[in-house]
Amino acid sequence: MSNKTLYTVVVADDEDELREAMCAMIPWQDHGFQLLGSASNGLDALQLVEQYEPDLLLTDIRMPFISGIELARSVREVRPATNIAFLSGYDDFEYAKQAIQYNIISYMLKPLTLEGLGVELDNIRQKIDAQFAMFRQAASQGTGPNQQASMLMPLVLDDYAELGDEEQLVAYARQCGLLRDDLDKPCYSIMVTCLMEEDGSNRTTPSFVSSVDTLAAKYLRGVSFYASGKVISVLLGNPSDFDEYLHILADEIAQMADRILTKRCRIGVSRMARSLSTLHAAYKEAMDALRQGDPGESCVLFISDLAPASKGGHLLCQRALEELDQHYMDVDLSPVSLSGMLDVSPNHLSACIKKYAGETFINILIRKRMEAARDLLIHSNLKIQDISQRCGYTDQHYFSYCFKKYCGESPNALRRRLELEKVGVPT
Repeated sequence: MSNKTLYTVVVADDEDELREAMCAMIPWQDHGFQLLGSASNGLDALQLVEQYEPDLLLTDIRMPFISGIELARSVREVRPATNIAFLSGYDDFEYAKQAIQYNIISYMLKPLTLEGLGVELDNIRQKIDAQFAMFRQAASQGTGPNQQASMLMPLVLDDYAELGDEEQLVAYARQCGLLRDDLDKPCYSIMVTCLMEEDGSNRTTPSFVSSVDTLAAKYLRGVSFYASGKVISVLLGNPSDFDEYLHILADEIAQMADRILTKRCRIGVSRMARSLSTLHAAYKEAMDALRQGDPGESCVLFISDLAPASKGGHLLCQRALEELDQHYMDVDLSPVSLSGMLDVSPNHLSACIKKYAGETFINILIRKRMEAARDLLIHSNLKIQDISQRCGYTDQHYFSYCFKKYCGESPNALRRRLELEKVGVPT
């Protein structure tokens, strides 16, 4: 199998013997995979996913520090294009069902032989092959707009809707199946997607509509159509749907376009609209967002990210770091919660932090927490458990692991060394 066809994989399991056996004894390339790295806990696994952006994460469901389900949720936030395969005991099956929404491609029961794992890797490879083929097949399946798209196109592209038309538009939307019944009263958002070459030239084709629709259907109701070098998607949902899924969908489209089509992807997203008659205004917002930045760069921009100036570039990164300094002790601090404080999308915030700070949110957060913990260990008499809680950790063992990984010694070892230094005992 040629290197070009290999899917990348990260392995995570806290059972050292099993993890090492999987990494060393599975002929990964024979099964269509390239092993990038391994982790013994969920925290390290998440950092590897951020670093390597693998096609597959193979992980135990019960992991130290971050459970398999928490890991799957976090991976979906930063790398929705990554598939996840769970290795676990039989008793965890009901538990695992909670994670079905997080791109779970396989669930394997322990104990599992290396031969059995090889067979399942072949099955997973076939499933990823099918995913990639489905995303690519749009190139040969350029179908014309359906009735719902035909109904939406003039509403989105033309500013003709007049006040008082909404009732008639809603009736037509129900007639063509866009709305289910009289009780179906969703909000709307417009997403505009373009595929680009490095020089900024547009390479979007009508057939890319089906690729976008395939991914959109995982998260939200929607209808997409092609117009003037763009795929325009009308997405339907309630406000909580958009808050949870819209940024993930946009990221996954961009990541899949890069991974499978080797094209840069630019996406503009409107604010939420509450009526069909305001879709044209929402489309203009999405286009305004799309036009920002370097045409040759991949990006996901929400119109809410663009104004005022404090929502972009160095200033946004600086504000994010300041908020992180204030809230690093919050257990649930994440790119999503931080973006809510700054009133920007998680996509835009993560991109700004990575571009201007030069590293990922999670690495910056861990460093801040460890520096604060080190200062407390040196200059206070607080118990280690209290210090871990002040630094955003509910699990003292998790805190101690992170501290030793970052500082090179455990919290207890640091305090013992400092005590010995005070009385003049060499260390």
